Amino acid sequence: MTTSAVRETTATTAGDIEELDRRHLIHPHQTRMRADRRVIVRGKGSTVWDAHGRARLDVTGAGNWVAQVGHGREELAEAAAEQIRELAYFTCFYEFSNDKAVQLAARLADLAPAGLNRVYFTGSGSEGNDTAIKAARLFHHRNGETGRTWILGRQFGYHGASYGSGTVTGFDLMHQGVGPNLPHVERLSPAWPYHQEFYQGQDPTDFLVAELEQTIERIGAGNIAAMIGEPVLGGGGVVAPPEDYWPRIRQVLRAHGILLIADEVITAYGRTGAWFDSAGRGMDPDIIVTAKGLTSGYAPLGAVLLSDRIAGVVADTDDFFFHGHTYSGHPSSCAVALRNLRLLEDENLIARSRQIGEWFRAGLAKAAELPAVGEVRVEGAMVGIELVADRATRQPQSPMAAVAACDELYDRHDLILRHYGPTIVMAPPLVITEEEVARAADGVTEVLQRLGTDGVIRGH
Repeated sequence: MTTSAVRETTATTAGDIEELDRRHLIHPHQTRMRADRRVIVRGKGSTVWDAHGRARLDVTGAGNWVAQVGHGREELAEAAAEQIRELAYFTCFYEFSNDKAVQLAARLADLAPAGLNRVYFTGSGSEGNDTAIKAARLFHHRNGETGRTWILGRQFGYHGASYGSGTVTGFDLMHQGVGPNLPHVERLSPAWPYHQEFYQGQDPTDFLVAELEQTIERIGAGNIAAMIGEPVLGGGGVVAPPEDYWPRIRQVLRAHGILLIADEVITAYGRTGAWFDSAGRGMDPDIIVTAKGLTSGYAPLGAVLLSDRIAGVVADTDDFFFHGHTYSGHPSSCAVALRNLRLLEDENLIARSRQIGEWFRAGLAKAAELPAVGEVRVEGAMVGIELVADRATRQPQSPMAAVAACDELYDRHDLILRHYGPTIVMAPPLVITEEEVARAADGVTEVLQRLGTDGVIRGH
């Protein structure tokens, strides 16, 4: 019997599989400080079960902003199985294609904001943002503006972990020890109204527009290819900008011929209550990058939507669009996506996202007044609870306070939440019920009532 066969037959207990995990599996964002393993083995609706058989309420979208249609959907399993039997995979390189990729591209063009009719498929949001960066640079290069190579991002913007997307991501930890990074990247201040101290006493949008204009002048408009931004900061802690922010930023960019890339990896496909969040924010992007909710996480797939103007230059010329991923347009993933989009539409889950937000606002009203809570932010089915050491100065707590709170919620209330710096984040499946939202909100309130401004959780 082979070693692998022995392991398959002996890893029968939760302890066995957790030990194999520690021994062999490298996790994203792994640290030795977190030696425990939480192995999830089954899911249904908004509930998942761990290897010990204990049920947990998933308030994170499978831990990563996905699972829009909930766990355990037979419809998506059937769509995948049917496609695998018919044609599991074939390339989309050169002139080749497959029917599901074609159908999905057409469906996305129908759903997208006007003018975004061309689609390039990826396997993830990181791949999508790399694609968008390359497409923006290539667009200008082929138009004779070969100096336009700079990409503008923002601090606390999260765009992925690959080389290009990771460089644009505005978290210092992403860059430590792996440089030199992608050149010609500049990160601007975030639109974070809660932290007025960022803006030197000015109106946040006035400050940020002036900062952008000064940055363009310093680098040179003729050297900048694009700016990339999330409509709502996701990994930054569910931070929505002022209403006038994106329209005014867009106006400045357009005046200087700078493209705008909307990173909707988190927000697209209903997370905030719209198919695409950027439209309602006034972004009017040239490129939209999506992933996560496209398949509700049931298969790896991302989609980059390009305007006709951009696609006409990068893909519709005699020159190659010399860029490709093995699994671009993967037919099985595309079949799952098509069925997933139909479920989102048929079950009215886009509008339900907004209802979930209202339930959370009501349920977290008491939590918003607690000494350790600076602000509760709700954008559709996304919640960010920023923890502070001082409500008056808005000084954030140590990130370890959010870690401790999430651990307490997991251990005492069987709730799965995420921590992002000093912020606790929720992004549940869009099938979550009102009762389940109330359970999550009550659990969060109970734990945060015991969280001191010193970051210590007192006894039960």
